[in-house]
Amino acid sequence: MTIQFDALKSAPRLLVEIPLKPIQGSRFQPTGFPDLGAATFKGFNGAGDPVDCLLVESAQSVANRLESVCWDEGNNSLVSPLNGLPYVQTTLPDGTVTDSIREAHRLNSPYIASSKSPEFDAIKDSIGFEANKPFNRQKLAKALLKYDPCSLLHGTFLEKLGGVVRLPRVISGFVEAEGIEVASAGGVKFDRVQPGTGENTPYGKAAEGYGNVPYHRDEYTARSIVAYFNLDLAQLRGYGLGENAECLLIAISLYKIRKFLSEGLRLRTACDLEATDGIIVKRPLGFDFPELEFLESELPGLVQRAADEKLFADPAVTQMSYKK
Repeated sequence: MTIQFDALKSAPRLLVEIPLKPIQGSRFQPTGFPDLGAATFKGFNGAGDPVDCLLVESAQSVANRLESVCWDEGNNSLVSPLNGLPYVQTTLPDGTVTDSIREAHRLNSPYIASSKSPEFDAIKDSIGFEANKPFNRQKLAKALLKYDPCSLLHGTFLEKLGGVVRLPRVISGFVEAEGIEVASAGGVKFDRVQPGTGENTPYGKAAEGYGNVPYHRDEYTARSIVAYFNLDLAQLRGYGLGENAECLLIAISLYKIRKFLSEGLRLRTACDLEATDGIIVKRPLGFDFPELEFLESELPGLVQRAADEKLFADPAVTQMSYKK
């Protein structure tokens, strides 16, 4: 087993698909949005006929899940194969700590990018943005590699520095279901003290949390559920980061996908999925997607090689204190 970096050298993208199914039963709970509910849409099959489809997990949510598999909650640190990878940790005035790995907008978290901490000035200097001058995106990519490579992989938009200080995602993913049907169900929230919900109740009304409250919910079944991932190799090569950095970032991306499939597919309480046919590589054909255990064994060496090349901040974890 090796990581076939050579097979990816001239490919514009690595595209993979992973068929999924509910780990138990046939129903699953979709992602929901306050203003539109489940994200249903009309797709089209190979014959051009319309098909009812559903967005099971958005690209934004998958990006956050790919970050979360890199964090060891028990030890409050990066998982061991990624030890030594740079990120930014910020201490809030009350002493609590957050970081660019767990913040939804990573380096653009307001607790980092909006801080007046002098440590962030060093990051700004590395990015090198100057208003009303052409912006050097390669310099931004190198700064992200130095301080937080995951912001480079998952994209960044540092609008607090300037509207052009942005990079699209190198790795992106989403989950879709096709041939969907609604599976309606419901339940009752019981109140063992006060069953009623009307005007003349001893404690309060349903809107205040009192009484028995029946409710309904829509789950879904589907003919197929598929997770899609796209690693933009051409975009990555365009940053001119060098071979060691490119190999490291590719390996981290493959690791994130494998780890997500291994332990991250319980997307919600009633949406617990599993892969049915493994990882199907659509492009480039013939690429052998490495197993998780092999990636875990290779990553420490790749991280160390990039550190030896002085591509990372030293120390790797940049500490800063949030100042408003």
